[in-house]
Amino acid sequence: MANDVCEVFSINAEKVDAVRQRINEINGVEQLFKALADATRLKITYALMLEKELCVCDVATIIGCTVATASHHLRLLRDMGIAKHRKEGKLVFYSLKDDHVEQLVALALVHSKEGEESDGK
Repeated sequence: MANDVCEVFSINAEKVDAVRQRINEINGVEQLFKALADATRLKITYALMLEKELCVCDVATIIGCTVATASHHLRLLRDMGIAKHRKEGKLVFYSLKDDHVEQLVALALVHSKEGEESDGK
């Protein structure tokens, strides 16, 4: 028998009720994680963290893809409320919409590095 499962069913009604009243506050947040769960979009987000603003051509070169692919991912990030854009002549520049996503990615990066250190990597 697995040791990571309760052997009897017992709930703490007070805790369950408290959490149940608030559980729907998280609705919609999965879209942010869905956007960042894609490796290409996460790399683009990280690039925008490092450089603050990049044109679509720069993003394509950085992540090693076509301009069309970079544009597609940037548009998704914009539509999901993570990035914003501005047009300057024939160029389109993207930046992160606010610092919340930057904080989230930075925290995930720290967490990932801590995991590597504890694994002895």
